[in-house]
Amino acid sequence: MAKVLVLYYSSYGHVEQLAEAVAAGARAAGAEVWLRRVPELVPEDVARRAGYRLEQAAPLARVEELREVDAILIGTPTRFGLMAAQMKNFLDRLGGLWAEDALVGKLGSVFTSTGSQHGGQEATLLSSQVPLLHLGMLLVGLPYAFKGLNRMDEVSGGTPYGASTLADDGAGGDRAPSANELAGARFQGRHVATLARQLVLGRQALESA
Repeated sequence: MAKVLVLYYSSYGHVEQLAEAVAAGARAAGAEVWLRRVPELVPEDVARRAGYRLEQAAPLARVEELREVDAILIGTPTRFGLMAAQMKNFLDRLGGLWAEDALVGKLGSVFTSTGSQHGGQEATLLSSQVPLLHLGMLLVGLPYAFKGLNRMDEVSGGTPYGASTLADDGAGGDRAPSANELAGARFQGRHVATLARQLVLGRQALESA
């Protein structure tokens, strides 16, 4: 059984919903899934005034957990075309694992949320892949085998670089992830978990040869 870590940061719950869908997809592929979030950096009083979703069910991640899994899917909202500082802060703590080559050969994948369809989702996904490459990970996206990427009948997130959702309804209000966006997240989780299982089985076969 492959072990998959779904690691996310979510201010308002959009990435959290994608993370839960990613985790469900990975479980459907038979993986052992750990759903974890990274710590909030914004002072609590400021976060509450801004309406941040501070009470989330997923436990906080520990750096050492990344050593124990076969694949890591990272979810972050976009901040001006880049990952949120909260996620970057956590990744910046991985120097010890990097020095030991502890993440080399593991699968890495990313997903995101933006305020609008032109809010930088592809830039965030691509730039979020860079630290994964520095850590020696093998990148997995959301392939066009997920036919929801081809939909033209609705405004929807979703890119070949990873699943995404749009958080603003266009009138300044909140928009929940659509059925198509959640389906893309589940597909990505299942796809990564399936590849991780193949890697695990291949490694076991080589070791026993």
